[in-house]
Amino acid sequence: MTRIILRSLLLIGLAALLAGCTGVGYYAESLGGHLRIMAARQDVAGLVADPETPGALRARMVSASAIRQFASDALDLPDNRSYRSYVDIGRDYVTIAVYAAPEFSLAPVAKCFPVFGCVPYQAFFSSDNARKEATALQARGLDVHVSGVTAYSTLGWTSDPLLSTMFRDDETSVAALIFHELAHQRVYVQDDSAFNEAFATAVETSGVRQWLRAQGDAEGLRRYEAARARSADFLGLIAQTRRELKAVYRGPGTEAQKRAGKDAAIARLGQRFRRMREGRWNGFSGFDGWFAAPVNNARLAATGVYNDLVPAFLRLFALCGSDYRRFYAVVARIGELEREDRAGALEVAKGCG
Repeated sequence: MTRIILRSLLLIGLAALLAGCTGVGYYAESLGGHLRIMAARQDVAGLVADPETPGALRARMVSASAIRQFASDALDLPDNRSYRSYVDIGRDYVTIAVYAAPEFSLAPVAKCFPVFGCVPYQAFFSSDNARKEATALQARGLDVHVSGVTAYSTLGWTSDPLLSTMFRDDETSVAALIFHELAHQRVYVQDDSAFNEAFATAVETSGVRQWLRAQGDAEGLRRYEAARARSADFLGLIAQTRRELKAVYRGPGTEAQKRAGKDAAIARLGQRFRRMREGRWNGFSGFDGWFAAPVNNARLAATGVYNDLVPAFLRLFALCGSDYRRFYAVVARIGELEREDRAGALEVAKGCG
């Protein structure tokens, strides 16, 4: 599952038109897709109160409404109209994200937009357009990864709705999505997706733990922590492969030798994963889907963007005494540093100040 920031599309579209940007068609598609979703919003409270609302949908709205209120009351996340309306979008994903990276590099190709800066992907409401972009990038010799997106944020520029795609899993997953997307409205640093996504994931993780404890759901918390442990194992495998690939790419070999080294490192990743699945995980198959698509630099880079800095943010949260207001304040201050200094400041932080 991939989560993205979708910028304030109206401002982006306007800026692109004023600049005479050659990608006006992309901005028009993005703006149109977002506006269609906004026009289809239904008020959550109204759905709960309406006797014609199907029982299953009403139950989901009641739960989501409680989670949304918890986000503001307990996690100090913005108390606004975001995630207080609902849209059934009638498909599996709201957008499709396309990532790309050079054949011998783990640095994702950035896409830069007017007003809001650069991100390591390009998102499309149209799956056909996403496929066309992926094909064009592959034709340039780039590694490409295409991923369905279940939720997005406009950073508070619009009142983002709950989407039917956000309810594919259980209540814990819904809470994670709401907390993550609202965190982007609390702190956002332009041109630094690794910082932004790890921060939001840290808020999501701590928030889900608090939500489950508040519900008295000990079994749900046990399952969540078990899932987090498996995720940490998986990310450890990915990190090891990325280190191996960086050594290959920086090495003195020819392109053919680097290509062979790359293939060997990715093959070892698959072997290590299968051993972990059948051994430590006792046959757990929840990550099999990750390996169903080709593993390449773009896929590995995308995984790093969302996860590399999460442990540092969670450590900082603990140093802040699990006080969200203090945590957000120090994160905002770190976000004001030069980009090359932010990760280091997180890693060496000795306190919440």
